[in-house]
Amino acid sequence: MIRTYTEVKKALASGDTVVRILEGYLAQIEANNHLNAFLEVFEDSAKAKAVEVDQKIKDGTAGRLAGMVIGLKDNMCYEGHKVSAASKILGGFESLFTGTAVQRLLDEDAIIIGRLNCDEFAMGSSNENSAFGPVLNPIDENRVPGGSSGGSAAAVAAGCCTAALGSDTGGSIRQPASFTGTVGFKPTYGRISRYGLIAYASSFDQIGPFTNDVSDAALLTEVMAGADQFDSTASTQAVNAYSSLSEEKSLKVAVIKESYEMKGIDPEIKAKTKETIDQLVADGHEVEFVSFPYLDYMVPTYYVLTTAEASSNLSRFDGVHFGYRSTEAKGVEETYKKSRSDGFGPEVQRRIMAGTFVLSNEFYDSYYTKGQKVRRVLQDKTNEILKDFDFILLPTTPATAFEIDSVSDPISMYLQDIFTVHANLTGNPAISLPLGKHSNGLPFGIQVIGDHFEEGRLFNFSNQLMKLEETTA
Repeated sequence: MIRTYTEVKKALASGDTVVRILEGYLAQIEANNHLNAFLEVFEDSAKAKAVEVDQKIKDGTAGRLAGMVIGLKDNMCYEGHKVSAASKILGGFESLFTGTAVQRLLDEDAIIIGRLNCDEFAMGSSNENSAFGPVLNPIDENRVPGGSSGGSAAAVAAGCCTAALGSDTGGSIRQPASFTGTVGFKPTYGRISRYGLIAYASSFDQIGPFTNDVSDAALLTEVMAGADQFDSTASTQAVNAYSSLSEEKSLKVAVIKESYEMKGIDPEIKAKTKETIDQLVADGHEVEFVSFPYLDYMVPTYYVLTTAEASSNLSRFDGVHFGYRSTEAKGVEETYKKSRSDGFGPEVQRRIMAGTFVLSNEFYDSYYTKGQKVRRVLQDKTNEILKDFDFILLPTTPATAFEIDSVSDPISMYLQDIFTVHANLTGNPAISLPLGKHSNGLPFGIQVIGDHFEEGRLFNFSNQLMKLEETTA
């Protein structure tokens, strides 16, 4: 089973072809069909692209990702292919264009193998909110793979593709990466264009990769990053050579005291965090505990602001312009009501209603305005820490993957994001690294947050952490 791009290149160098590599992944998808990770396999277009890339390799004109097989979360547009955000309301919709991040992968000769299941409109922490049923965790099929990008995480963990794209609004890449033992990376807000990403919360959403090693995440980010004329929020800052990994000595790392000491964190995750700290100190780095006294405010602030943005963004799905339309409705108003009531699932409806509430005239200042003020406080405190330290270290999740249907209370589900929403509220790059293995047999991640647009340094440090784990294991 080929799991990394390094292995893809070795296979090609030894005489294998992209077509045969693709066929291996297609067989793996078929063998893991019960996981419900793929909503659709783009077999015909993938095979056509593989033939084209094989010819380019022969001609010496192949791109930097030649032979890399990539799955897309089902909220990313790929021209001529269906995209539904795992929602009934977009059933049968076919994209009219290709999003910038996806196009940049195709331009470097990546193979897009299919679209991957997710929580509806990327709203969820377990991938149980999909209109097409839950995704199973390939490590323990009784458990969730995390969300909202659960299909992407499961596909990479099960070896169904070399890498996959997800979107991260409050941890939707990093939390599933933690639950499935993969590398999950969320770039700085604006580092990768959101053009072609179906929006959940526009000031939070970021596209990022799932991979089986750090170097693949660095390479994919390098290819996708950069300015984009179609997205005014995409940064014009230069993209460095993230994939040229190097090592730094004598780094200063901050550990958030409140996350380490939080009541309810799994003792083995806490112990692994301490072990990672000790490894860093033994390797010559300086590690200090710092206070971030706003942990309890982050999840409420996140849900106030993201639901407000979701309420606005999802207003376009009205049963009139495109997508699902109720056949029982009579008149315009009833068409809106019935189409949205039938087309959106319970969690999406819950968040639209909450967002509409916080944006209402009576409560706008009490909730939305106050939420924006708290967001600024969080950003200022994070910037203050990163002035004195190179990175912030904390667990990715407070526990390992939970069983399907075991978390029924929405508030308990929202608290799954307690360690991951930080980087989305502040816009910092963050990565989950598969450093932990619990006694229950499940993996878990350790998270690193870096300074804005310091992706290169974050990848370097992440690679050092992975190597430290290998040498001390």
